[in-house]
Amino acid sequence: MRKKVIAGNWKMNKLPNETITFFEELAPLVKNTKNEVIICAPYTDLFYAILSAQNTNIKIGAQNMHWEENGAYTGEISPQMLKSIGVEYVIIGHSERRQYFAETDETVNKKVKAAHNVGLKPIVCVGETLSQRESGKAKEIVTNQIKSGLKDLTKNEIMSTIVAYEPIWAIGTGKTATKEDANETIKWIREELEKIYGKENADKVIIQYGGSVKSENAKELFEMSDIDGGLVGGASLKPDEFAKIVNAI
Repeated sequence: MRKKVIAGNWKMNKLPNETITFFEELAPLVKNTKNEVIICAPYTDLFYAILSAQNTNIKIGAQNMHWEENGAYTGEISPQMLKSIGVEYVIIGHSERRQYFAETDETVNKKVKAAHNVGLKPIVCVGETLSQRESGKAKEIVTNQIKSGLKDLTKNEIMSTIVAYEPIWAIGTGKTATKEDANETIKWIREELEKIYGKENADKVIIQYGGSVKSENAKELFEMSDIDGGLVGGASLKPDEFAKIVNAI
């Protein structure tokens, strides 16, 4: 049986002092969970998050990275830089990166491979817009993102990759896909992975739902057959709210 993985994506929020306080409040609230707990913090908070998460069951992730090891890429952060300070996870291809910063399936694929090269575990985001869903293209869009974004990964690499299905129309809007719709789309993703890696491997891949996950809907989402936890945005900024999501199931 697959474990549930609950990852908080802080986006561009929190200063270092707020980060330290957050972990002081969150740690005792989630210490008994059987689920995996991840906080993906801004670069300036990562070191403080890692220090604060010591001796807890909370893992730390970044929200983005470059695919090169080093070089003339002003303002970018390399996989090695993240790994060197103790980061374990990295979000790749979030819809906001695709929308505002011209991320493509090709750059996502480069970043996923670069993450695996240094032992980082990528959380790879896929999802469709509202117009794409309404025009009946959701399955095509999402499966193409899977095929292109995870192209040429080995079986070992896919096993340490998390996929996050985030319908773009549900991110930060308060709207949520129905539990049935979310589960159906995640089944499509698993079926696509099965074609490439076989059923045994596909059945072990963690696939999260992301899109206005909150304490009120977490339990019903996480109880669905193929939803393996959530990538949580705004609700991850409050320790008590995020803890309720972590402990929902």
